[in-house]
Amino acid sequence: MLREVRTENGLVRGIEAADPRITAFKGIPFAAPPIGDNRWRAPQPAANWDGVKECYRFAPIPFQNQPGVGTDIYCREWHVDPDIAMSEDCLYLNVWTGAKSADEKRPVVVWFFGGGFQWGYPAEMEFDGERVARRNVVVVTVGYRLNVFGFLAHPQLTKEQPDAPTNFGLLDQQAGVKWVKRNIAAFGGDPDNITIAGQSAGGGSVMAQVTNPANKGLFSKAIVQSGIINNPYNNEGFCSDPLDSAEANGKRFFESMGVSTLEEARKIPTKELLDKYDAYVPGMMMFTDADKPHRMFPVIDNKFVYGNAYDLYLEGKHLPVKLLAGNTADEFPWGLPAKDEADFIQKATERFGTKTSDFLYALGDTHKNEQTGMFGSVNGIEVAVKKIAIAEEKRGGDPVYYYRFEPDIPGDDNPGTFHSCELWFFFETLAKCSRPYVGRHYDLARKMCDYWCNFIKTGDPNGIGTDGEKLPEWKPYTEEGRDGMSFRSEGPVAENKDPDLIRFLVEE
Repeated sequence: MLREVRTENGLVRGIEAADPRITAFKGIPFAAPPIGDNRWRAPQPAANWDGVKECYRFAPIPFQNQPGVGTDIYCREWHVDPDIAMSEDCLYLNVWTGAKSADEKRPVVVWFFGGGFQWGYPAEMEFDGERVARRNVVVVTVGYRLNVFGFLAHPQLTKEQPDAPTNFGLLDQQAGVKWVKRNIAAFGGDPDNITIAGQSAGGGSVMAQVTNPANKGLFSKAIVQSGIINNPYNNEGFCSDPLDSAEANGKRFFESMGVSTLEEARKIPTKELLDKYDAYVPGMMMFTDADKPHRMFPVIDNKFVYGNAYDLYLEGKHLPVKLLAGNTADEFPWGLPAKDEADFIQKATERFGTKTSDFLYALGDTHKNEQTGMFGSVNGIEVAVKKIAIAEEKRGGDPVYYYRFEPDIPGDDNPGTFHSCELWFFFETLAKCSRPYVGRHYDLARKMCDYWCNFIKTGDPNGIGTDGEKLPEWKPYTEEGRDGMSFRSEGPVAENKDPDLIRFLVEE
């Protein structure tokens, strides 16, 4: 087994995973600590070390609100450790490999965690890479800066470091992938077969990386789970703050703290800075209002982010990658806000114009969804992924594989297929979850992980599963075929037809 590996900065020693055929290397530095003068700067090179660095434990997580102290579904689900160490010094990555030697050239997946660019960390227990590594894939999970530490913009930053004025969290991810490209061969990985993957904000991060031309040659495939977020009724996406708006937000934030210079702000203690950020931002609000205090997200700075990634992808302004993307059935329903039926018809007419009658026909007799309380309720991620797939097909690009995740999720809270619930299944880590999953769930997780790993290996999810049986065929989504894979309680089920409303919104 590869228990000791030489990286560009020095030797690292890993530890056997629960399965001793897998070695886990935890807390490998891939950049210098982003503290002191490096706060709000692009990641700097990691320092070399002497001897062997014992990489047995996860590094401190990116600084954020303390996990494990709330009562929301995510604190119950996996943010369960209130004592987990946090630090601005968080630019570390983790590697799981089953390679016995450095010349095996196993495919590699680099994972970006989600959490709205405010929260989350690689040490979340659902992200254990062991089960994926058992399928002959090298797994890497990357830490990156969040919230005010990762996405502050300010006119002084733009003036002093114009090549990297903001988007430090995305720059961290890029630095992690570059480290993988340079070093992963020593762990038995293939630097020419890298897939980047993520969920929610991690999926949005994948989209940002894929639409950055500077990343050409770093990876060849992308997995975006619940990260292509777009409201089909107003075409508003997630996390696309223009630089001038983000700079104005940064100025207001400095004023709220009573500081006027970067030098002053860089000296504020870590916890104090986060507390001031929490006092500044409007609660859990995730979307931006340019003229008011708002949370700090990826910024369209035309240095790293060149526009809304969804729009860029539709226009073909992205790297040539094979794409697997989809959503859970119950997350992010969108509709036309309306007080009654007449108001709904008026707003539908304003949105669709001459196509309004077609829209209403596709919607059917029931305009209001009583479960969501919305008129014309639809999953915006599903529409967005399918629009991208057809746009790719029309310009002769790579096929896009679409999935919907909709099994029963057990628990007294009757959560439905809530945002992020599929993570236990892709990583095949259900045994760590407190929910009473049973055999059918474990069978589904095994097959879902098989599909994902096949895609990581070849760019095609089809093939033989770990049980030796051929997986049900998963065809790419096309304008003619409308194919996708539905992951249900009884297993994966191939689909080849869109509901009328989805079809209308995809085509309009």
